[in-house]
Amino acid sequence: MTDESVSDFAVDWDHTDPRWVHDPYPIWEDLRGRCPVAHTERYGGAWFPATHAGVSAVATDTEHFTSRTVVIGNGRPTEEAPPAPIGVAPPITSDPPFHQIARRLVLPVFAPGPVRDLEPMVRALCGRLLDALAGQREVNAATQYAQFIPPAVIIRMLGFPEADEELFREFVHVVLEGVNHPVEERIEEFAPIEAYLDAQIEDHRANPRDDLTSYLLGVEVAGQRLSIEHVRGTMVLVLIAGIDTTWSAIGASLWHLASHPDDLARLVAEPDLMPIAVEEFLRYYAPVTMARLVKDDVDFLGCPMKRDDWILLGFPAANRDPSVFPDADRFIIDRLENRHLAFGLGIHRCAGSNLARMELRVAIEEFIKRYPKFELIDADAVTWSQGQVRGPRHLPIRVG
Repeated sequence: MTDESVSDFAVDWDHTDPRWVHDPYPIWEDLRGRCPVAHTERYGGAWFPATHAGVSAVATDTEHFTSRTVVIGNGRPTEEAPPAPIGVAPPITSDPPFHQIARRLVLPVFAPGPVRDLEPMVRALCGRLLDALAGQREVNAATQYAQFIPPAVIIRMLGFPEADEELFREFVHVVLEGVNHPVEERIEEFAPIEAYLDAQIEDHRANPRDDLTSYLLGVEVAGQRLSIEHVRGTMVLVLIAGIDTTWSAIGASLWHLASHPDDLARLVAEPDLMPIAVEEFLRYYAPVTMARLVKDDVDFLGCPMKRDDWILLGFPAANRDPSVFPDADRFIIDRLENRHLAFGLGIHRCAGSNLARMELRVAIEEFIKRYPKFELIDADAVTWSQGQVRGPRHLPIRVG
């Protein structure tokens, strides 16, 4: 990996390039038209399918691709890493057949019933955050609102100290936005995360309680407790996937409403439209791209893919493919047919989709209830995160 800027994304793409970070959609549209599977030598070699068909083909193929690690970096899993098929963050990094076992363990936690039980807490949290903004005409919807909602939910689920919210946001930054750092530096950056999680595991062993951490420590598979690597990995998954993705989706939705007053007015006037609008927010501003590794050399989609090449699954790009979605480049707030890929596809479709939808819906409902009119202060002042999760990190708006 170098610091050189990209001249042609078809043959040298980089998802941390400033143009990709700021506005990736024209890049993806160009790739769909002339190079539907882009390649780069960065990160040790990687591919990027930009079409719905290409993304779907890779996402559903567990024969040729492994999910052992799903965040692109300059290194590859080593022998010291949790062994396949568990991966570094099960179940999302688990391959079949172990994947089904690992996924079945966490599905009950994210089932509709438990998620409904969390909704009053999320709504109350949003209310407190908005109360803290009272009297301000200019607010940062990212740093004063969106970024606080998912961490509070995950802290409650895992049974971690509420005072550690800021630490969680730093963990997210390390895992998802430091991907272009050298391997040795990445290892050093991950050490405090592992130390923190190990301390939480020991605390839960000494003081069991009714939360996800104690559940993972107590559950058995074939008469055996989960390995510490499995427990820690699932905690990492819940922390990273449960915080940055939803925080980014909330922020992007508020960015859209701040810059599209007609959609804001309609959502305020027609609250029953919210569930449908949420699906369009998820399609149009899908925050997540997910990686795979090539298992063995293979010619796939006409591309000579080599063992351990990365593949970045462009779910957001697939969601704007005009061959699948009519008027794909338009945000249609009442779009009825909307089988988007915001939560992925295949065996690794997001297990926490119920929770993410609820948090997104409640966060928007409470915000527009308090502020039925708001607008961007300066569109050029909005900044976006880099890496595999995209959302606004600085979102200054004028309310009232």
